[in-house]
Amino acid sequence: MMSLYNKKRKAMGIKIVKAGMLTTIQDLGRYGLQRYGMAVSGAMDSYALRLGNNILGNPDNEAAIECTVLGPIICFEQAQLICLTGADLSPMIDGNPLPMWRPVLVEAGSLLSFGRPHLGCRAYICFQGGLDIPEILGSRSTYSKGGLGGWQGRALHEGDRIAFRHHYTGKDSLFHWSMDPGLYPDLTTEIIRVLDGPQFTCFESNAQKSFFSDVFTISNNSDRMGYRLTSKPLRLTEQKELLSTAVTFGSIQVPPDGNAIILMADHPTTGGYPVIAQVATIDLPLLAQKGPNDRVRFERISLDEAHGLLKKQHTQLKKLKSAIALKYE
Repeated sequence: MMSLYNKKRKAMGIKIVKAGMLTTIQDLGRYGLQRYGMAVSGAMDSYALRLGNNILGNPDNEAAIECTVLGPIICFEQAQLICLTGADLSPMIDGNPLPMWRPVLVEAGSLLSFGRPHLGCRAYICFQGGLDIPEILGSRSTYSKGGLGGWQGRALHEGDRIAFRHHYTGKDSLFHWSMDPGLYPDLTTEIIRVLDGPQFTCFESNAQKSFFSDVFTISNNSDRMGYRLTSKPLRLTEQKELLSTAVTFGSIQVPPDGNAIILMADHPTTGGYPVIAQVATIDLPLLAQKGPNDRVRFERISLDEAHGLLKKQHTQLKKLKSAIALKYE
């Protein structure tokens, strides 16, 4: 079946010339299946993905290519309108700098490549109309640990060819505008806002204070499943067995060694470690742009504050969509 699927892809979209560090297909994730043990996955920085799709007039959930730290080299076999968002990984078209946060028409035969990472660690390549990737369990996202979704259930490899679902036939002159980058978080900040977790009061008072005063470093032993943090150990008042319970993107668990783990996009559906805090949804994109050896500090906010921040962001997105819709009329 897969060989027949590949035969449709002659000069119809893109070809991966060089894979990069970790390059995958991601949308907003695979929801509604966690009760069966299926990870949500999806874009680590869902806000950057939404913005890129909005700029191109795509639905929020359209699948894009997520690039990690060292981006790929991609040959465009057909012309297409694209948008780069998220981290600044020094994108280039045929060796010339490629502007981010705006629609750009890439001509057939052009090479998209990346240079030295400047800010953040995950960039998103969005394509107008999307990529011809089948939906698996309601999503096109890659869950590589399960060998599911995306392109053949794995990261992209050299030689992979992926078709566009739609081909842009308009003119580049229609798109000499860009989004205000101020709508995107400041990636230089170390502060990540959190809410108290269900087991916060089970930790020693010194651990509770340290959690909000110390600086944590993201270890090299981190990936899309979770970020391991290094700092002074966070200790419970009493060591005891906990029943496994549901966890989510941004849950901060503390295993017996006292070094916290922040669960990320490919997180398991349940966990048995105490959860000291939960990252506010508004700051998950900011956290997703942190990489090994980056430092983070936690700031406590209330549930009402978290809701207010998210409501404000949704209002901004709605206004952006309305403004961009006029440009595509």
